[in-house]
Amino acid sequence: MAEPFPAEGLALEEARRCVLEAIAAIQATGQATDQTTEHLPLKEALGRVSAEPIMAREAVPGFRASIMDGYAIADEHPPEPGAQWDLVGRSAPGAPFHRVLAAGEAIRILTGAPVPQGARRVLPQELVTTSPDGGAGDRLQLRQAAGPKAWIRSPDEEAARGQELVGAGVRLGPAALGRLASCGVATVTAWRRPRIGLLISGDELVASGTPRGPGKIWESNGTLLEALLERLGQGVVERRVVGDQPAALRVALTELAARNDVVVSTGGVSAGDSDWIRPLLGELGSVSFWKLFLKPGRPFAFGTLGGKPFFGLPGNPVAAAITALQLLWPALQALEGSDPQPLPRLRVRLEQPMNRGSGRPELARARLSVASDGSPLALVEGSQASSRIGSLQGADLLLEIPAEAGTLAAGTELWAQLLRLPIF
Repeated sequence: MAEPFPAEGLALEEARRCVLEAIAAIQATGQATDQTTEHLPLKEALGRVSAEPIMAREAVPGFRASIMDGYAIADEHPPEPGAQWDLVGRSAPGAPFHRVLAAGEAIRILTGAPVPQGARRVLPQELVTTSPDGGAGDRLQLRQAAGPKAWIRSPDEEAARGQELVGAGVRLGPAALGRLASCGVATVTAWRRPRIGLLISGDELVASGTPRGPGKIWESNGTLLEALLERLGQGVVERRVVGDQPAALRVALTELAARNDVVVSTGGVSAGDSDWIRPLLGELGSVSFWKLFLKPGRPFAFGTLGGKPFFGLPGNPVAAAITALQLLWPALQALEGSDPQPLPRLRVRLEQPMNRGSGRPELARARLSVASDGSPLALVEGSQASSRIGSLQGADLLLEIPAEAGTLAAGTELWAQLLRLPIF
């Protein structure tokens, strides 16, 4: 029977579309995810996805406030140089002036302090002088034109009562959390993160820190993928390392699917004699597609296992990380209740020539630098082998190299995905 996908594998964009369509269907039917909400204090909500809109319960700051250090006066129009006022008090943050300010009066006011009733504007302190007035109090005098700006912040500058501060399905960053705190919000309702079960397969694997026998390698994909997912705001809750034995793999896959929302494997997904993951997925669940038209990352399987999304990543560590970033991460965002946000893209020029053979589209790891004219450059260093984790170290970019491209000259312009997470 012919496979329901191209022999060379699916193009990355087509694969991403298939994955996200399947994830949306799972969400819509309520299968597999069983998403519930959690009520979290702000300090525990960084990176979580809001499950409902969050509204301002009252206006913030809730009073007129001074934008700068200066003197509040009652004049409706900008005064002329030489104008004078009697100093009658002071307003500071948390210690307001408590009576109505009358014409001809002024008070000292500090940045953020409440502006009293009757005050129409604040004079910046560098524009005025004060002088004693026979012991009856200081006099304030304007030395130079103040300009039309009143320097008063409105009571609802940050938020009006009932205003939406954060919508539903928003991943909460430091700026959103800071704004919520400034508006008196102490807790948020967030979607529970998907539970991820991770299976690493291979007879050759031994734990790091233990002696290696002949032909053995230290297992690294588990650490690499767990750290990557943690950096992306996700988390592996169960991790297993199993040899290339179909009976043991069948048990592990079944148990991981029963206890988690998503099952991810790495290794055993190609077409070798010991690659059991894809046949077992076909037996225990379903295979939506197999193989990507991509370098690195050709061996890749997506389907369902026990009604849960299944991602069979390649065994080579770089290929596993790249395909997780391109296909697993968008799916996890959707499962958590937010719109998948792709990595930002920009145009860059190669700083040095790059030798490669045509054949498959490639996502090459590169460092970002800047040319003398300020334009972005990409520097590809060392081997791009999918087994070499070192090619990921310090990478700022994934260069999108077309399938037909061969050797690329210095200065060649390419699209690149930026491997930088937003700060705020």
